[in-house]
Amino acid sequence: MPGGLRPVGIVATGAYVPDHIMTNKDLEKMIDTTDEWIREKTGISARRIIDPEDTTSDLAARAAMQCLDEADVDPMEVELMIVATSSPDHIQPPTACVTQGKIGAMNAGAFDVNTVCSGFNHAIAAGAGFIADGSHETVLVVGAEAYSRILDFTDRTSCVYFGDGAGAVLLRPVEEGYGILANYMRADGTKADAIKMLAGAAARPSSEETIANRENYFRMDGKAVWEFATGIVPHAMDACLKRAGLSREDLDFVITHQANVNIIEHIVDFLGMSMEQTHMTIERYANTAAASIAITLDEALRIGKIKKGDVVGLLGFGGGLAWAANIIRWAV
Repeated sequence: MPGGLRPVGIVATGAYVPDHIMTNKDLEKMIDTTDEWIREKTGISARRIIDPEDTTSDLAARAAMQCLDEADVDPMEVELMIVATSSPDHIQPPTACVTQGKIGAMNAGAFDVNTVCSGFNHAIAAGAGFIADGSHETVLVVGAEAYSRILDFTDRTSCVYFGDGAGAVLLRPVEEGYGILANYMRADGTKADAIKMLAGAAARPSSEETIANRENYFRMDGKAVWEFATGIVPHAMDACLKRAGLSREDLDFVITHQANVNIIEHIVDFLGMSMEQTHMTIERYANTAAASIAITLDEALRIGKIKKGDVVGLLGFGGGLAWAANIIRWAV
């Protein structure tokens, strides 16, 4: 971290996806679409769907416990828990507080971050700051989503893209020269309408009218999101690298938000990298919003794609419109 602050890194990861698989063939029975179209346009063949009795905090708790078990850290050692989600259990209380109670991290503060699909990147930057300044030693960051609960399965322009799941990382001080080297965050609120839920909160409370008009469901302007994700977003990695005093040539590996295989390929090509220098989970899990980078990072580490000393870029983008990047020199 810059400015003489303590270096902070990711020392363990975890992930959880529900058992229930919804394939493109299943969606063919529900809406006017085809397996071939979904695969071609998005790269998705299946997604995981949360069990009826579970909530977003249940997914978060399972990913969190896997992460803590990997690090051999007791939940009581966690001093702060940050949950990135745009499909919370409730508007209030915070899903982070509910999750904290479920895992027994009773010495921890807890708060949510909602910058939709870039929420995990923002949460990492926030969590690292609490350790860098010396006030905390152990911060648990979770990205968790249950988008199947907010999707309109009559709307083929949005429901085919998303799935449910959670991923977690444990942040702690690391040796000098390693860990999070830079963060970069930007937003353009003038384009906030591109990704939204119209009703169900203060601006438009739920009513018989909003429910009849199906305004309580997630909506997305696919064309606007494509232009955003392939236009301004890739430059965020260059900006973050510059803050770290690095260039594209220094980047060993990149994990982007799992929004669309074509967007991922565009970003990797823009950075002058090969597809061997990234990892994708979108085919099996679809777009899990704030959980997607965390889930994909956990899997990439478990199959040995990232090693100590590698410079890794994380790039998220989504509703807000908001986008963010983190540059990390892997410490473990």
